Amino acid sequence: MPVTWRGRLGRATLDTLVGVAIATGALLSVVLFVTTAYFIVLCLIGIGFLALPYLTRAVRRLCDLNRRVAARSGVPVERPYRPEPEEIEKDIVGWMRRCKWILTDPATWRDLLWLLLNCVVGLAGFVPAALLYYAGEGLFLACGLWRPLADGGQGRWYASVTVESWPAAFAAGLLALVVLTGWLFLGPLVLKWYAYFVRFLLGPTRGSQLASRVQHLSETRSGALDIQAAELRRIERDLHDGAQARLVSLGLQLGAVDRKMNQDLEEARRMLRQARTSSVQALRELRDLVHGIHPPVLAERGLADALRALGLASPLDVTAVVDLPGRLPDPVESAVYFAVSELLTNALKHADARRVEIVAWCEDDTLRTRVTDDGRGGADASAGSGLAGIRRRLASFDGILEINSPPGGPTVINLELPCALSSPKTSSS
Repeated sequence: MPVTWRGRLGRATLDTLVGVAIATGALLSVVLFVTTAYFIVLCLIGIGFLALPYLTRAVRRLCDLNRRVAARSGVPVERPYRPEPEEIEKDIVGWMRRCKWILTDPATWRDLLWLLLNCVVGLAGFVPAALLYYAGEGLFLACGLWRPLADGGQGRWYASVTVESWPAAFAAGLLALVVLTGWLFLGPLVLKWYAYFVRFLLGPTRGSQLASRVQHLSETRSGALDIQAAELRRIERDLHDGAQARLVSLGLQLGAVDRKMNQDLEEARRMLRQARTSSVQALRELRDLVHGIHPPVLAERGLADALRALGLASPLDVTAVVDLPGRLPDPVESAVYFAVSELLTNALKHADARRVEIVAWCEDDTLRTRVTDDGRGGADASAGSGLAGIRRRLASFDGILEINSPPGGPTVINLELPCALSSPKTSSS
């Protein structure tokens, strides 16, 4: 879609404001660098430990803001800090442990280096604002502002032109238009260059990436074990309360039939019919239990048909558009199937939705699934809903759950799971 001049003007204006914020942050970097370095030196005599955690929090907040600015320019920067130690005591010993964690984290020293260099580099954020100001000055001169200056006995220099006549003012106006054009296009380039500077110093190193990966694996392993334990408890509960109770009742009924055979044949036949009905119900409950563990349609026909079957079974108006070039690993298909099933249930029970669209496709060895409903919105994974369980389930596969659900809707939920296709057999759309 081509960018309109109005859109480019709005983007340039926003870039100018962001650049001014960056330059202001550069001025703040001077204060934070000097103060933090001073208290780190004071740590040698113990006094600096009192203020170091507070200063580090302020420094990291400023760094996080600049990481957001870099992400806005298309250069995402992850947080490189090591995980904070768990269960830190709320006394002087815990305070010293927190300071030790700060000082032994390489990212702390990289933050300090960034603060020092940002005092100079960040001032480049003023460039778009300076260009806009200079273009405005030239346009004002071209509109007649040069006359009061010329009447005072001195002309006004603009670029290489001395503005003291209308032809010179016209030339200054042309130069101002050139500067204004440069302002329209230079802002994104300045912010992009600054974003790479931020990523170079504030991005994660190999060591911090490894530490973060270890923490992530530890959390996802714990989450996977919790999910597995909860699933086993559910199966045990369903067996105990459902099929097992039904089979015990069936055994008792057959024992009663055996006692009635020689006493009341008609009553025995009636009890046999009840026993047969109980056996059918027990078989149905066992099938439902197996379906909850791994649906037969998923095992036999793959994820594409399984998602369509979910849509057909739902009372909502569901549209499923699935384009998968092959079968996926069984755990990945199962995770997506149950996640989409949970999302359909949420849309029906909590969102009062009427229509749902399911779109699934593979891109860059990643299975992407988008579920959109026209409900009332307001979905929040932090509210203890089933969305948190879906996020934990996907995290076991290094998956991502993104929620966009403004009040009033619509709700758009994206699921991403890394996967490797096993065969190019199934193709559906």
